Amino acid sequence: MQITENKVSQMTANLLEQTLGQLVAADIRNATIFKKHGLDFCCGGKKTVKQACIEKGIDVLRIEQELQHSDLIMASSRSLPYSDWPLDFLCDYVLNTHHSYVRKALPDIEAYAEKVCRVHSKNHPELIRIFSLVGDIATELNSHMSKEENVLFPYIKELVSATLNKLSIHAGKFGSVKNPIQMMEMEHEMVGIALEEIRTLTNDYSFPTDACTSYKLLFKLLTEFEEDLHLHIHLENNIIFPRAIEMEKKLELL
Repeated sequence: MQITENKVSQMTANLLEQTLGQLVAADIRNATIFKKHGLDFCCGGKKTVKQACIEKGIDVLRIEQELQHSDLIMASSRSLPYSDWPLDFLCDYVLNTHHSYVRKALPDIEAYAEKVCRVHSKNHPELIRIFSLVGDIATELNSHMSKEENVLFPYIKELVSATLNKLSIHAGKFGSVKNPIQMMEMEHEMVGIALEEIRTLTNDYSFPTDACTSYKLLFKLLTEFEEDLHLHIHLENNIIFPRAIEMEKKLELL
């Protein structure tokens, strides 16, 4: 019995010392648990479960128990094996799925944010700030995605090709891939902070009693946008970027 208890204790300790990003990368269904408790596995994905819980004032043991039973709790859900996909394929997936979604969704969100602000800001002044934040997010993400599409992801694909063909590779103009990755992570953080402020201002997207159809639709669009962006940033911060850094390490840079 003592051996069993020791093993269980060790498993628990190992689980709590893993990062949020690692656990979601291992099984995307763990994201459901973290979202429920307000634990940021995207921009905050480098924090351990223990550290994140302490900062949020959340019972660590409760999270640990939910993670241990996640297979039973979410047995009916199916997750895509993102971590198993080739790195170049994963980059294309992010471009074709998440970048495309952002470009399609943002113009509508901006339009509704402007309309709702214009009509309802007299009674709900927080809408002025929300409209401003939506504009900031759009500006940041459009620039951010362009840099990924034209600089970072093409270089990552070169790393994949060089690895498959056992070739060396010229370092990018930016030096190590760590440099643009650090910039991308900082920009992710900025967008994440803006969305968190919107969530706070809207009381978790709870619309007021005088909300019109456009008001409700804006909150629905923002909720969907945030959901997609969480996965988008997770795939980059916790899977693509670490794998690219590791791949570059193994290559002899000229």
